[in-house]
Amino acid sequence: MEVISEYAVRFSGFALPVLALWLLVRCVQSMLREKYEPEMWAYFDTGSERAIIKHWEGIIGRAKSCDIVINRASVSKTQAALLRSSSGGWIIYDLDPSTGMTVQDQPDSGDGLQLHDGDTLKIADVSMVFKSLSSGQQEAVSKERKAPGAFVNPGISMFILTAFQALLVLQFSAVLPREDALFTALAFLALIIIEWCYYLVMRAINRSGFEPELIAFFLSTLGLCVVATTGTDGLLKQLLILLAAMAVFIFLGFWLRDLGRAKATRWVFGALALALLAVNLLIGIETHGARNWISVGPFTLQPSEFVKVLYIYAGAASLDRLFRGRNLFMFIGFSAACVGALALMGDFGTALIFFSTFLVISFMRSGNLATVILAVSAAALAGFLVLTAKPYAMARFATWGSIWLDPYGAGFQQTRALSAAASGGFFGVGAGGGWLHEIFAAETDMVFCLIAEELGLIIAICAVLCVVVLALFTVKNAAAGRSSFYVIAACAATSMMMIQLSLNVFGSVDLIPFTGVTFPFVSVGGSSFICCWGLLAFIKASDTRQDASFSVKSGAKMAKKKGGGK
Repeated sequence: MEVISEYAVRFSGFALPVLALWLLVRCVQSMLREKYEPEMWAYFDTGSERAIIKHWEGIIGRAKSCDIVINRASVSKTQAALLRSSSGGWIIYDLDPSTGMTVQDQPDSGDGLQLHDGDTLKIADVSMVFKSLSSGQQEAVSKERKAPGAFVNPGISMFILTAFQALLVLQFSAVLPREDALFTALAFLALIIIEWCYYLVMRAINRSGFEPELIAFFLSTLGLCVVATTGTDGLLKQLLILLAAMAVFIFLGFWLRDLGRAKATRWVFGALALALLAVNLLIGIETHGARNWISVGPFTLQPSEFVKVLYIYAGAASLDRLFRGRNLFMFIGFSAACVGALALMGDFGTALIFFSTFLVISFMRSGNLATVILAVSAAALAGFLVLTAKPYAMARFATWGSIWLDPYGAGFQQTRALSAAASGGFFGVGAGGGWLHEIFAAETDMVFCLIAEELGLIIAICAVLCVVVLALFTVKNAAAGRSSFYVIAACAATSMMMIQLSLNVFGSVDLIPFTGVTFPFVSVGGSSFICCWGLLAFIKASDTRQDASFSVKSGAKMAKKKGGGK
């Protein structure tokens, strides 16, 4: 039996990377390779051509960057902003009253003008007739967008993931005591049941685009593997956290279906974010130099992780109307309050993540690179002052690039992490067979090296590529996004994940200063894990592939609603 077990474990060591790569390739094939035509919601008929309206918000003007370009000298570079409500109505705002814009000969008094099917929009000496698609036309367009074979069969991908999880159980059974191995097997079985139940429910409501969740489940599997390695006592807790995280993901996904509701509640979410940070400042528990934890009975929470979701929600909802400059200044104040609170707590890694996300959102809003450079310069000065005032933060920078000079002192964690990752090679020593989990914070800050040690460098790199694929997928969807709210929120969410990933991976291998942030979905920690699934809801909402996202209503339903809202 021992010989059979040895050969089985050795086989699984080679099979696991193959399954991980196969799953990743299938996700890439469906998420990035397939091309989809943009949606068409309405158009302007100039008499000689049609100007297609592909998004729910857009700018009309002479500038080439406008969504609808009118190449006339009499038209301003950014003449008007066109917005669509989730109920199907359209409204247009005149951004340059000196030019003169009317709808049915009525000028804009400052509150915008309603556009109905057949209305004539006149800008200076240019006249255009607005045409809104009927429900039948919109349904036909939706069918054309759904190309045959657009999605890779998600059922096969689910079986690949299940096989990957079964092989992990096999590896654990070879190194863990019998009772621990049985408990670990039951935990992975529960994870498989949760995944398949979600999959079957999504298929029952005719959803096909399952790749973002597959990536999240794959990374969550690695996270459960880390928990089993560090101690089986935490497996039940991790499964309960997964259920809570998925509940947040599903709730937020369905909540984002109503764009008007999402925008209307931005103040509530923003106020809740500031309230959580205020509570953290008042009753937070200091751990390793940062006061970023609060205790609630037997549980400890990290409010800054939940604030990440609230921050993106409030920021994207405030900045979706690109023509209102006051929203940008309000967002700057909101961001400064969040980053300032994190700095007071001493949580500079999270503060850096928030600030970097702010730069992404503000650049998407303004497109002004000079503003971003100014903000970065100010942040660099503030960072220098912080490093001067906080000795422990300065110590991390002092250790950067010289961890091997003091392997038993300041460089203890990172030198051990690098040694463990190197010992794992391409295929790893087997799940539960490593030693790095005995080092402090190996399951959080050093988790990339822990995965590389036990499961091999190939799977560790696959984990990194999973987050990269989510980012590329979001960028791909941005061009066809229905609303700038969805686009900004999704880009901010993936930016936050990418920044967090970079700080974790590059910091653990000493390529950048060590900041002690978590690896999305993989690092042990309930607050961070729930936050990652919440961020995934924004990515899911930006997916406009037909029948791909439960966060977005189908084209036919949207068209029918639009027809009833005239």
